[in-house]
Amino acid sequence: MGQPGFLAIGHVAKDLTNGGYRLGGTVVYSALTARNLGQSVGVITSAGPDVDLGQLLEDVELVCLPSAVTTTFRNVHERGRRRQYVYAVADRIEAGNVPSGWREAPVVHLGPIAGEFTGDMIDLFSSSLVGLTPQGWLRRWDEQGQVYPCQWTQAEKFLPRVNAVILSEEDLSGEAGTLHSQLGLTQLAVVTEGAKGATLHSEGKSFHFPARRIRAVDPTGAGDVFAAAFLVRLAETNDPHEAMRFATAAASVSVRKAGIGSVPDRAQIEGLMTNTP
Repeated sequence: MGQPGFLAIGHVAKDLTNGGYRLGGTVVYSALTARNLGQSVGVITSAGPDVDLGQLLEDVELVCLPSAVTTTFRNVHERGRRRQYVYAVADRIEAGNVPSGWREAPVVHLGPIAGEFTGDMIDLFSSSLVGLTPQGWLRRWDEQGQVYPCQWTQAEKFLPRVNAVILSEEDLSGEAGTLHSQLGLTQLAVVTEGAKGATLHSEGKSFHFPARRIRAVDPTGAGDVFAAAFLVRLAETNDPHEAMRFATAAASVSVRKAGIGSVPDRAQIEGLMTNTP
């Protein structure tokens, strides 16, 4: 099992729809983005026998830990607001599940969606560029499965250990908003803002990068596409501003389609950067 150039860790997700479901989750969109950008990609996840990830994650080296269930969500939209429910959570991912040959992957994207691993996972990758999308540590759910924002109590401990943290305005709602004041603990912090673009926080300064003008069809997965594109381009250039420009273009391309087919390749991203303001 060769070392991947880009490693994504977290649960895949079944997103329930009317009459069925579609597969997603941070690791899926992240892995496919990195693959489309020419990276050799590895994924570590946990899922039930009800999903076939081999076909979904074509040309991706996959470690799928067997679980009785797959992490399952439903989003309910009412009066312009979204309520999210979690109906099942797959088994946890432990540090020991990471192959020893993968622990020096050049780029690592930690993408928890349901608290499936602890922050100690970060310490496995001391020589890697580590990016974190912490939404799975910023949510809790009640007995009915309804999801609410919560405070990430270990942020102060783990933020200094990652190279970049990427999260959305929505991630910072409610109790989770306390994290905003802690973003300076990490080298690079990015807050995505939907159609408005994204803001980079670095060395006490903030830099806004507007989104490209595009007709949006479906924003699902755009934040994960952004995160992976940002990390890949950051590793290529060591320039956070170039990585931001590249990632905002990648996210803009992705919202033009729905589902997994929305994940862009490098030519599409660079074409948008060249041809739109």
